[in-house]
Amino acid sequence: MIDPIILFFLLGATAGLLRSELRLPAAIYEFVSIVLLLAIGLKGGIELARQPFGSLLPQMLAVVALGFFLSLAAFPVLRYLGRFKRADAASIAAHYGSVSVGTYAVAIAYLGSRQIAFEEHMPLLLVLLEVPAIIVGVVLARGLSRETRWRSVAHEVFLGKSIVLLLGGLLIGWAAGPDGLSSIEPLFFDLFKGILALFLLEMGLITATQIGSLRRYGPFLMAFGIGMPLFSALVGTGLGWALGLSIGGTAVLATLAASASYIAVPAAMRISVPEANPTLSLAASLGITFPFNVLFGIPIYHALAVWAHTFAKG
Repeated sequence: MIDPIILFFLLGATAGLLRSELRLPAAIYEFVSIVLLLAIGLKGGIELARQPFGSLLPQMLAVVALGFFLSLAAFPVLRYLGRFKRADAASIAAHYGSVSVGTYAVAIAYLGSRQIAFEEHMPLLLVLLEVPAIIVGVVLARGLSRETRWRSVAHEVFLGKSIVLLLGGLLIGWAAGPDGLSSIEPLFFDLFKGILALFLLEMGLITATQIGSLRRYGPFLMAFGIGMPLFSALVGTGLGWALGLSIGGTAVLATLAASASYIAVPAAMRISVPEANPTLSLAASLGITFPFNVLFGIPIYHALAVWAHTFAKG
C-alpha cells in the first residue's frame, strides 16, 4: 500500500497539472518548512549527544568527499554529453552534488513506517553534504578568480535558512537531550508525518510547474535526472557499507547522495553564477529527480542497501 504522504505529493502534482486553484498559503508553507527542518535537526541532536565526536569524524570527512566527488562526476556528463554551457553545467552539477531535505524527510518517514532502524546522526551528515557541491559549482563555473564573491557565497551557504535551522536544531537537541525536549515533542515529533504530508502537497504543486520546462529542454535532462541519482545512490550505498553503517543508515546515505538540492544551491548559484539558467537545474532537480526519488528511488535505495549488506556477509 502506498504511504499516505506519497499520496499527498501525487494530489499536489495532479492538482497542479490540472491547473487547479489549490495553493498552500506562503506563510503556511514557510511554517511547515521551518518545523520540518527543526524536527530533523532536533532528532539528530539528541542522538549526537549520545556519541563521542571522534567516532563520527571519519563519516563526516567521507561525506564531505562524497559531495565533492558527485559534483565533479556530474559536470563532464553535462558539459560534454549534454552540451550545456559551462555555467549551466556547473550549476546543475552543484545541485546534484548537494542534498534535498525534503527527500531526506520522506526517506526517514519510509524507514520509520517499516520500523527500520538507522543512525540518528544522519542530519549532521545532511548538513555537511550541502556545502562542498556549492564550492565545486562556483569553481567549475568561474575558476579560482578574485572576482568571485566568496563572502556572499559563504553567507548564503552557512547562514541560509535551511542550514541555520538544521544546525540550530542539532545544537538544541544536543544541549537539551530527550528529557529537555519532551515539552515540545507533540509539535516536532508527533506531528512530523502530518507536517511532511503538507510539505509534499506543496512540492507536488511546484513540481507540476516544471513540466513545461522539461518539454522545452529535451530528453537528455530527463535521462540525467534519473540516471544521475541512480549512479549517486550506488556510490552512497558503497560508502555507507564501507563506513559500517546499518542497512537503514546505508539506505539514508544512498538517498542523500541521490537527492538534488532545490533550496540552498539555487540561492548560492543565483549569487555566484547569475548567468546560469535556473530553469534548467530546477526542472531537473524538482521536475524529475525529486518525484522519481519520492515515488521510486527510496525503495530502490533501500533494496540496494539490503543487497550490499547481504552480499558482504556472503
